[in-house]
Amino acid sequence: MKTLVIVTHPFLKDSRANNALIQELNLHENIDVHNLHEEYPDWSIDIEKEQQLLVKYDRIVLQFPLYWYSAPPLLKKWFDEVLTYGWAFGSEGNHLKGKEFILATTAGASEQSYRSGGSNEYTISEFLRPFEVSIKYTSAVFLPAFVVYGTMEATDEQLKLDARKYVEHITASAEALVD
Repeated sequence: MKTLVIVTHPFLKDSRANNALIQELNLHENIDVHNLHEEYPDWSIDIEKEQQLLVKYDRIVLQFPLYWYSAPPLLKKWFDEVLTYGWAFGSEGNHLKGKEFILATTAGASEQSYRSGGSNEYTISEFLRPFEVSIKYTSAVFLPAFVVYGTMEATDEQLKLDARKYVEHITASAEALVD
């Protein structure tokens, strides 16, 4: 299975967690990493290039830090500009139909803080729901997200372990992820 990981992080060089994930991804030949901030430092997205890229892959992973309880703004801009009517959805928009999508996010706070009654009041799944609905709207398959919690306090060894789990998650079969 051909897997594309689209990384969006405005301060990637400072992110121990996201860099650990990318370092692990780079060890695997069947996974390609596409960094939006590196590709489009001026935020001028090449829509046709991005659409052609998506068509080439069976599974697309969107990797980003939880950023004000959502994704970084460049990823939102990417959604708005790349997943267009007539291409990603609508009567003729079937280019993503059946493709598998996974969200991969990093959160500075602990998993316990992302629950009812926790300091963030809601679960990660609730924060990611708009992405899930958007992806399903394109007739793509939304698979369970991968989340690295507690990145602010994690040791380098813990982040390496999380990175190995990440690769296991995004390379697992769809059936294994939904069981």
